[in-house]
Amino acid sequence: MTPVNPPPLGGTSSPALAGAGPRPVAALPEGVRVRVLRLVHGDPRAAVEAAGRLTERQAAGLDPLPAEPVDLAPERLAAHRREVRALPDDTRLVLLLAAADQYPVATHAFLRAVAAVRLDTRPLEAAEAAGVAYATAGGVGFRDAWTRIAAYETASPADRRDVHRLLARVLHGPAEAPRRAWHRGAGALGPSGRLAAELAAGAARARSAGDPALACALAERAAALCTDPRERPRLLARAAHDAWLAGESDRARTLAARTDADAVTGVLALRTGHAGEAFDALLAGASRAAGPRPAPAAPHPALAAPTVNEPQPAPRTEDAASGPEGAESAESLASGGVGAAGSGVADGGGVVGGTTAFDGARGAAGPRDGRAGSGGRVEPGVRASGPRVPARIVEDGGRRADGGGPAVRAAVAPGESAVHLLARAAEAAVYTGDLRRCREAVLAARESGIDPPGVLGGLAAAVDGRYEDARDLLEATAGRCGPGGDPTLLVHAGIAALMLGDHTRAATAAVRAAAAARARGVTVHVSQAMEFRAYADFWTGRPHAAEAAALDALRQAYATGQDNGACHLQAALAMFAALTGDAELCRERAAAARSYALAHGLGLPAGLAQWALAFLDLANGRYDATAARLRALAASGPGHGHRAVRHLATPHYVEAAARTGDTRVARAAHADYDRWARAVGSPDDLALSARCRALLTPGADALPHYATALDLHADGDRAFERARTELLFGSALRRLRRRTEARDRLHSALQAFESFHAPHCAEGARAELRALGAPAASTRAGARETHLTAQQLLIARMAADGATNREIAARLALSPRTIDHHLRGVFTRLGIRSRIDLVRLLADSDDG
Repeated sequence: MTPVNPPPLGGTSSPALAGAGPRPVAALPEGVRVRVLRLVHGDPRAAVEAAGRLTERQAAGLDPLPAEPVDLAPERLAAHRREVRALPDDTRLVLLLAAADQYPVATHAFLRAVAAVRLDTRPLEAAEAAGVAYATAGGVGFRDAWTRIAAYETASPADRRDVHRLLARVLHGPAEAPRRAWHRGAGALGPSGRLAAELAAGAARARSAGDPALACALAERAAALCTDPRERPRLLARAAHDAWLAGESDRARTLAARTDADAVTGVLALRTGHAGEAFDALLAGASRAAGPRPAPAAPHPALAAPTVNEPQPAPRTEDAASGPEGAESAESLASGGVGAAGSGVADGGGVVGGTTAFDGARGAAGPRDGRAGSGGRVEPGVRASGPRVPARIVEDGGRRADGGGPAVRAAVAPGESAVHLLARAAEAAVYTGDLRRCREAVLAARESGIDPPGVLGGLAAAVDGRYEDARDLLEATAGRCGPGGDPTLLVHAGIAALMLGDHTRAATAAVRAAAAARARGVTVHVSQAMEFRAYADFWTGRPHAAEAAALDALRQAYATGQDNGACHLQAALAMFAALTGDAELCRERAAAARSYALAHGLGLPAGLAQWALAFLDLANGRYDATAARLRALAASGPGHGHRAVRHLATPHYVEAAARTGDTRVARAAHADYDRWARAVGSPDDLALSARCRALLTPGADALPHYATALDLHADGDRAFERARTELLFGSALRRLRRRTEARDRLHSALQAFESFHAPHCAEGARAELRALGAPAASTRAGARETHLTAQQLLIARMAADGATNREIAARLALSPRTIDHHLRGVFTRLGIRSRIDLVRLLADSDDG
């Protein structure tokens, strides 16, 4: 049977869609294009129709896309409806029962319902003859998702209610309670407090079972049936939260647009909107969630020593946190996997770009049109007639549950919600690059009597120059990376480990976070976890693994509507392209990342993209351009650059400055870098600091510093930077005429660069060897392949395996024209003319 919620598409967009309709699907931004295809279940014709119906703001990704089939592609749905109406009434009844069992919630009760009322399924043969549906071991399978939707939508509202009541009657036991509640709610004639409570309880069970898609449907239906106007916003908030966790970003944004809750606005803005606005909204939401302010708690020792210039909290004149209603509207933010009970407030630490604590107040929206009960849509001009359901179907299943009874509420401490929102505010500050605002979040936490989450406190301490305090706070967060933990906390642990230079622990935490997110059904967290795994793989010299992880995360980010995360990944991919020497791809990725980042106040990806371009210049010997780019990065304010990226790029800036002879600013930058390296004690950071010292030291006095750097690299894991240190060391030895030592270092660097598929860096080592008069041939078998960049080699292998240009483009999130350009470059570099030659060459290389 076709699943109710199809998985994310394997590629990005179908090339067959390009050029059709009033607005070609190929003309849409990548994120919008991927989500359109997902919403139309991969149907190319429906995607073309949907693209033509989008408003300008929807097409630009500014407004959420329609989530209902009739709004997406009414003509496509109407065509399927006509097919269904052409079938006999008895056949349509069987199809309706099967569709209600699958759409929009899969309940797997079709066969039991058929047996309960002794329904004759032989009329299904007419549907099989028409190619509309077919019998399966579990019931009925539809030709495609649109046919299943049409089978449901074509029936009258009364018939839909009757089959839902029948399906509810045959579902039993606690395990099936959420799905029974769904059918009971779908069969209701109107508002019912009792049914709303049952649906809310079912949603809570589905949430606990790791099924946010089911929880979303139940909570949204509960809101539609709720008789208490004060309870309805809470239920809709839960529904929006569940939609977000399930990867249904457009539905989540639609629900959030119906509320003015700061917490909701902030969390969505963090991943889909303007990061600066996200910080303000999250901080306001945290204040409301904290409720009346108790006496300030004793701060962590590392947080109790602000610098002399630290601002003091301004007096507050407004009512405390908007009273109980404000706290109540945000209390649901604490559920959904952020911070288990007893974990301590430091466990909620939040840092760079993540969806880590989106657990709550979302908004007010109406029921899903056309999904259940009397709200189903009827095609204009067509009477919603259909086969009347036999009377025996509605026996004992048509009771209307009226009466009171409040919907089930989750008892969550408002303080926990505030902690999570403060962690999110820290993430927003990191995304914008305005790390000074972390101090605002720390002050807000103190006002509320909350100990700031570990990473928030660590960032604030680092901004204040208290590096030792920052190290202690980050170490506390990084230590929480054991298996089986909460995915959010594992992501935070990985980010803290990255900041401390512990890339092995960061990679472990990221992998565990992604696994935990998948196990819990929290789709939206998977791509965030993979963002930081890509960083760890990059630094440790695994460019292929890093690129594959980043591409996979990019597709998931687009599919789940996390365009800010996708921008961050584009910038990371630009850095990978710079590392492997693919200049055109690096510039393409960097331009895309910077264009989006500057429009959304995202200083982190903007700075990372600028660094990628600077490194590309550095590796190709354009030192003046490198220094100019990195000076511009250092001068960029929030939203345009990033303090952390500037810090990480310091070794490259020092190298470029030393080559150009302008070392005054470089010495000051190195002094700050060295202070952080000594505070955190990372071998790799200390090694890079020693390398900077060597570059800034003239003559033979630099050699001991290079030797120290290599000794420290031996205890670290940044293999690529070790190779660069060896290249610089070998170059210095050559200039001092120490030929034997120079040759050994340069050969070691050459071998490393070739293993990383970094031909431009390898060429630098060969140039130094040629200056020595030493052989500079490739150190690897299959030497012709080393002339290719990592991206070109990946494309070449896909082409050799038989993939078309369009298939390769879909898998790599590139355009077919870019793939064609890369293949021409592959043929030129390898001296071949056809794909047949490519297959033969790569086969020979593999055999060798």
